[in-house]
Formats: sequence, C-alpha cells, structure tokens
Amino acid sequence: MARELERSHLALTRASSVLGYPRIGPRRELKRALERYWHGDGTRSELLSVGRRIQESTWRELCDAGLTQIPGNTFSFYDHILDDALLIGAVPHRFRELVRDLSPLDTQFALARGRADVAPLELVALQGTPYHYRQPEFEDTSVLGLAPEALLAEVERAHELGIDIRPVVTGPVSLLMLSKAAPTAARGFRPIELLDRVLGQYERLLEVLAEAGVTCVQFDEPCMTMERTAGEIEPLRHAYDRLSASPTRPRILVTGQYGDLAEALPALASTGVEAIGLDLVHGYRAPDDLAAIPGLAGKRLYAGVVDGQNVWRTDKFEVLEYLRRLKVTFADLVVSTSCTLLHVPYDVGAEVDLPAELGDCLAFARQKVAEVVSLADAVVDGPTPRWRPLPERPSARRPDVRARTAQVDDDDKVRMPYPERAPLQAARLGLPILPTATLGSFPQTVQIRRARRDLADGRIDYERYRGYLRDEIASVIRLQEDIGLDVLVHGEVERNDMVQYFAELLDGFAATRHGWVQSYGSRCVRPPILYGDVARPAPMTVEWTGYAQTLTDRPVKGMVTGPVTMLARSFCRTDLALPEVATQLALVVRDEVADLEDAGVAIVQIDEPAIRELLPRRGADRRAYLEWAVATFRLASAGAGPDTQIHTHLSYSSLQVMKEAIEGLDADVTAIVATRSIDWVLDALTDHTLTRQVAPGVYESRSGFVPDIDLLHERLLEAVAAVGVDRLWAVPDGGLKTRYTWQLEPSLRNLVTAARRIRRAVAPGT
Repeated sequence: MARELERSHLALTRASSVLGYPRIGPRRELKRALERYWHGDGTRSELLSVGRRIQESTWRELCDAGLTQIPGNTFSFYDHILDDALLIGAVPHRFRELVRDLSPLDTQFALARGRADVAPLELVALQGTPYHYRQPEFEDTSVLGLAPEALLAEVERAHELGIDIRPVVTGPVSLLMLSKAAPTAARGFRPIELLDRVLGQYERLLEVLAEAGVTCVQFDEPCMTMERTAGEIEPLRHAYDRLSASPTRPRILVTGQYGDLAEALPALASTGVEAIGLDLVHGYRAPDDLAAIPGLAGKRLYAGVVDGQNVWRTDKFEVLEYLRRLKVTFADLVVSTSCTLLHVPYDVGAEVDLPAELGDCLAFARQKVAEVVSLADAVVDGPTPRWRPLPERPSARRPDVRARTAQVDDDDKVRMPYPERAPLQAARLGLPILPTATLGSFPQTVQIRRARRDLADGRIDYERYRGYLRDEIASVIRLQEDIGLDVLVHGEVERNDMVQYFAELLDGFAATRHGWVQSYGSRCVRPPILYGDVARPAPMTVEWTGYAQTLTDRPVKGMVTGPVTMLARSFCRTDLALPEVATQLALVVRDEVADLEDAGVAIVQIDEPAIRELLPRRGADRRAYLEWAVATFRLASAGAGPDTQIHTHLSYSSLQVMKEAIEGLDADVTAIVATRSIDWVLDALTDHTLTRQVAPGVYESRSGFVPDIDLLHERLLEAVAAVGVDRLWAVPDGGLKTRYTWQLEPSLRNLVTAARRIRRAVAPGT
C-alpha cells in the first residue's frame, strides 16, 4: 500500500533539473575579474566577490525559472576538474614547493597557469567538447587529503538563501581516467590504480556533505560513455558499490554525459546509488530497452532530453511523447539536460542583431532551462496553449553550393605523391634542417583590440582600421626576423578568433554579440551558428598574408582554419549530414588556398585542432567519421600546387586510429599539440605511422612558462633520436594569442637557439 501511494505521488511530481550551468557571467564578468587579478590590478577579495555574485545569481535564476532541483559547485575560477582534483588534495609533487604558502585560490592558478620556471598541468580537450581542462597528475606516491572547505562554504551560503543545492563533483572513476601519470610516477603506473585510495576521500566527502545538510550529491562519470571493456567497467561497479554502502551520506546521482552509458549502465544500475542521469539526446535509448535493464526501474531517472551541447530549440511535442513513455516504467522521473549547460551561451534574448527568424529557432542556457521546466510540467498537465511547433529555420539553401558539392569526386582529393612533391617544396623554400616557426597567432595588443571595438562602434572607418593592422603586421614581422625564425606568420592580428573570424566572412553563418562560451580559464569564444549553405563571397586572408610577404624575404605562412574545425567549433545545423556540411566548408578553404597561392604564398597552414573533438565515442563509428574527415581535409588541400607546402595543426591525438588518420591527411608538415605527452609522437615516427614532416610542440604556448634552452634542446633531441633531423620542425604547441611579448620573445629565442645548437652538431657550419 505504501509503495502504491509513493508511486501515485511520484506520478504527480514535476521534477526538473539541469546538470550544470555557464559560469563566466552573462557579460564575462569572471574573465575580466580574473585578468585584473592576474595582472595585479585587482585584489583577491574583489575576485572572490565576483565569484560569489555569479554563484548566487545563478542559484536565484534557476530557482526563479522553476527548477525543482538546483545544481551547486558548478562554478569554478578556472576549471572544475582541477577543482575536484584539489578537493581530494591531488597536488603533484613537482608543485609542492611552489604552492607551499599559497592560498587555495592561488594554488589552483599555479597548477593551471604555471610560472616562468614551472610548466603548468597539461591542457586537454574534455571528452570531445571544445572545453579544455587542466589534466590532473597522479603518481604511485601521491599524498591525498580531503579539502572540502570551499564546497562546504558554498553549501552554507546557499542554505542561508533558502536554497538546497545538489553539489556536482567529477566522479572518482572519471577523475582518474581524465588524469595522467605524473612525470615522476613509476614506470607503467596508471592513475586508476589509486581508485581505492581516492574512494576513501570520496567516502569522507559524502560524510561531511551529509553533516552539512546536503540531501543529494551528483557525481559525473563522462568517461563511461566512451567504449569501455569489461575490465574498465568493473572499477565503476566497485566504486559505487563502495560509496553507496557509506553509512552516512546524501543520496547519490551518477550521470553519464556526452553519450550512451551502454555497457556501463547495467553495472551502475546494479549498485546502491539512488539516481542515474542519462544523455538521451546523444545516447538515445528506447523506453522498453531501459525498462529491461535489471535494477534501473527502481532508481530515480534523470532524463537528459534537452541538448546541452547545441543551441537549437527542442521539439517539445516530440520529447513530451518520449517522456510519457518513459514515465510508464520510471515513476521517479526528473526532466533534465543531456549534459551541463557549460557549453552553450547564456541568453539568446541578448542577441538583438540576429535575424528574427533565426533567433526564434534558438535556445541558449536560459531558454533550455525554461524548456526543461515546461516539459516537466507537461508530463503531468500536458502542453500549455502557449506551446507552438518548431518554426521553420531560415531558408539559406544555395543551389550553386549544392551543385558544386555534388560534383566533387575522388580525383579532387589527390595531390602529387609526397616523395615527388617534397623536393619541389624544398627547392622553392630553401629552409635549413630543423626549421623554426610558430603556429600562427601573436598577442592581440590593447591597441588592436581597441581599434576593433572602435570600428564596430563606428568611431573609426575601415581605412584607418586597416592602417592599424598593417602597422601591427609590420611589427610582428620585424620581431620574428630579429628572433631568427625561419618561417614567419603575419600574426593573425585581424582575427578575433580562429573560427569566428572566418564565419563572419562566409555566407551561411550567423555571429552573436554576447554568445560567449568558456574554452578554458579566462579564455572565452563566441561559437558561430552554422545555419545555411556555406559560400565565400571574397578572399578572407589574402590581403594580410600577402602584405606580410612583401615585408620579408623569408616565407610567410598563410593561415586558414580547416573545415572540420569550423564544423566542430560552431553550433551546426542538424538538417544536413555533417559530411555534406564539411564538404561545403572544404570547398571554401580550397578556394582560399588557391587565392593565397596566386598571391605568391608558398606555405599554407590549414588548422585542424578540433578534428578529434568530433571523433565518435565508440569504435564502430570512428572509422566512418575519420574517412570523411580525412577526405574533407584532402579536398581542402589537394588543389594546391606540388611546390606549395601544406601544413596542419592538430591537438593531442595519441589513439592509433587517430595516428593513422593523421597520415591519411597527406599534409606535408603536421604540427601536433604534444608538449609533455611527446612520447606518442615519437613512437608514431619511429614505427613509421607518420612518414611526412612533423612538428611536435615542444613547449606549451598557453601558459606563462618560459622554457629554457636546455629543456628545449633535450626535447628536440628526443625527436631527433627517434626519427632523425630531416623531417622535424621546432615549434611551440599552439598559437601565441594569449601571451605577452615579454613571455613569447624569450621562449622563441630559446627555441631558435636550441634548434641551431642541434643544426651545428648535425651539420657543422650551418
């Protein structure tokens, strides 16, 4: 009888939640406060105050929107995964002396940003998203200890406001899987070996949260939506068997974000956790299939039916029908998002410049919260009279684009074989062995940022703005010549962001004014909205690269963002298959390369740092994705003449299937974000998986760390020993936009000196 009454009550609930929320502030308040603090223009108390205001306004906003459950601990001053590593005391030994006398806040910044003499934790893309986290480091001798003070203070502040928050923490299994072995760890050590020691800290965390009045805690396990073996799933079962057996604890919600928990779901359902959150957008499951999983029907199910990774509105009529079918089996149902809303902007209502017909099709974080609440109400009451079918998206079909795309064939994706074109490029370029270069961007000066704002606001005309850019390009060229780099860049001074800049010059994209999304730390981007067929009205980079080439006798690289990265880092339309959209983008890039060649540019870099971000989470789909992603790049680059050297720039990609794809791109030179994960690059060179020229980044460009000559010499020597000197380039591992000249100049001078030291040893007199 009691159970029947409980089920009857649950049938009338309107339970709603989200799994996380943006944290930079609607106007990037956090970014500005962080940078003031880092530059010495703001105090710690001022920064903490900004953080508290963002936290509390988020809680109030979510409460006022009608959510019945409010996530907490979703705010971070830099990165939530690093926060969670520090929550259990995971400070790598190499930082112990550096942080000995630092506050918890400055400890986080020290690990995330490094110092001129200490390299930071590595920056890694999170689970195929454009968000990057600082990768925690563990070793077999790691000393752990719970440090819950900041979390408990947040819980207390929320309670004072009358809000019962659900703290969100990276789950223990994913925290270890997202981490890496510290450089000082024992050979062969894997962080997952520390699981039982880490679980001890999580047990203590559950206890202190229960004592603080927390009723539910959310543990995120995104790594378990990847394809996992039985041996990899067993730690998940073990972890939540143990944590659910804790004598004093809140309820436990475990979420699987960014995909399908698949084989891990039955293991998780067999444990004593009270609730499980599923991504039912990217990991759709039929209600009958879910009902058949033993133990799952007895859990509270957080149904992630509103997409947390894209900005298109939810078809509420379709989703409501699905939720009603779920409710038949899962009486305790909470309507939720597929993942945290960290990956979308705050409010589409702030976008006054978007075409009205496009804006009506979009939902940013605030609109997605409203969708969740509306759906939760409708499960009980049905749709309200205000519900409307999804509007038609703006008609942006281009018959000329579709016709050209249809004419693409395999011959369009083939260049002269590398062994035949490499000598032609060498003769044209005349570069020394182990050439030195950067990967494109130089710091965006205060003057250039101001000029860009002045142009947008009408305070200066384009000709005056153009003059500022030419002056800055000339300055960047002079600096590189003085440093002694062999291949130069124009510095990308005209660009706001590597994707947004091109999107603003292409048909088929819409740009936002306030659609900021956190990329990492204080770095924010405005992903464009790809809503129509893509076409290029005019050349986009030729003026600036061509002008830079007139200023020097050294080769200047043309810099173009690749088609897959444009796709991955935009909010992409869903009415066309991704390969078709990517083909349109590839043809745009192909045309830009041809125009650069006509302007006399001998090297063109087609950046594809996001090619792994779209890699499917399960092996069965990966080959198909890589086939079209590789074909797309080859379509973009194969129109180049054989004596034009094509470069590309990729992020960390150590999976064997990715190494094979890198070779398949057929780029002449591949720059790879490797830094302290350089071993896999060297292995790929040694076993001949990569046979063309390669530039493994030898220092991280996104931190203040200034590598000395000896460190750079040592890293370059590792590569020389693995493959010889004839196929190697010496470069940092990314662009230099976020640095200051006083940081990049000594780093690049040291890089040039280290490369020249190796040249002299290999070929005296060079």
